[in-house]
Amino acid sequence: MNKIIKPEQVKELFKDGMTVMIGGFLACGTPEKLIDLLIEKNVKDLTIIANDTGFPDRGIGRLVVNGQVKKVVASHIGTNPETGRLMNEGKMEVELVPQGSLIEKVRAAGAGLGGVLTPTGVGTIVEEGKEKLTINGKEYLLELPVKADLALVLGTVVDEFGNTFYKGTTKNFNPYIALAADTVIVEAEELVKTGELSPDLAMTPGVVVDYIMKGAL
Repeated sequence: MNKIIKPEQVKELFKDGMTVMIGGFLACGTPEKLIDLLIEKNVKDLTIIANDTGFPDRGIGRLVVNGQVKKVVASHIGTNPETGRLMNEGKMEVELVPQGSLIEKVRAAGAGLGGVLTPTGVGTIVEEGKEKLTINGKEYLLELPVKADLALVLGTVVDEFGNTFYKGTTKNFNPYIALAADTVIVEAEELVKTGELSPDLAMTPGVVVDYIMKGAL
């Protein structure tokens, strides 16, 4: 199967109302070319699951500014004033999740777990609506897995099968969301032949990658 697709083919995968996980940490490791395509197609009512909403002019923040997002599930929104404004005006739903809990919820989905137990948030508004368990005298919240229809990932070096290496801090959420979505698209900064990327460097296995788009268009 040839996983390499062109931008116009990528756009065909985007639908209104999708739940989309997007990699990155304050736009570091965020697949900007894939976000370009989301903006060009102007899909609406998206639910975005990510670490943060970037900046108004970078990363996920561009989708927020463009009015394409219905709901955000993130751990941080402070670098994008537009996210806070839309939330306060009731125009976009924002679910804030402690960062460690958020990535564990994603990881649990990718691992097929029923959830994770964490003391983070006990006794705060974070526990509202969640099941609480006491184990060995200590209280924990049950955080349920979160999945997505689509994961958008940025890879530093990607082979044609989809094996992916992330350089430095661009790794962040990327390898975890690649395991927790029905469809995974990798934006490749450098695309190489299958076998040219050492198996020791493959942080995301190609078997979970559905499509690859070359980042330098």
